Amino acid sequence: MPPDVRKGSAFPGNWLLKLFAAMPPLRPQEMYISRDNPCYYLTSVANDRLPVFQTDKIKTIACNALDEARNSANILIFAYVIMPDHVHLITNSSRKISEVLRYANGIVARRVIDYLKKQNFAGSLEKLRHEEKTNQYKYSLWEHHPNAMSLTSKAMFMQKVNYIHQNPVRAGLLEQADDYLFSSVRIWKRMPLEKEPLSVNINEIDWRR
Repeated sequence: MPPDVRKGSAFPGNWLLKLFAAMPPLRPQEMYISRDNPCYYLTSVANDRLPVFQTDKIKTIACNALDEARNSANILIFAYVIMPDHVHLITNSSRKISEVLRYANGIVARRVIDYLKKQNFAGSLEKLRHEEKTNQYKYSLWEHHPNAMSLTSKAMFMQKVNYIHQNPVRAGLLEQADDYLFSSVRIWKRMPLEKEPLSVNINEIDWRR
């Protein structure tokens, strides 16, 4: 028996330190997709289908806000696309769908509306404005009923990943999905740009059968 253990020492000897050093580093807990542990496919549409995310500047603000929501809510983002009038996301299920939407949509709305106010984009703000019962005005970026569904298998998951990445092509915005800056398509193809607008957590998916 090593002497430090035999003597009941509170400090490990060199043999134990070497053992710890030889152990592989711990990996983050991976997401295994199943009926009991689904992912969420989320679609959030701008109010009245307004092209709120038309400019690259506002798309960038939205990406930064999603990253902020990911860190605040401790969720994972596996795939995304920012379209001119809507956003698609795939996230994990560490929280309820309602909580994920509250964090993601809430922070995106706050950051985008703050930007529109700061830049004095009165026309855009007017389109997002509605009157409350108190005769005060409030701005609503999103429609009130976002679309959310559970993905309970690898096949369902990959179908939605491909759907998300092909969305700009189907919309006629360009011919090649890889050319659309504000999506996770290049990361999934292992050809990311040096500075992607938003990173995704594909390395934390467990693909075991």
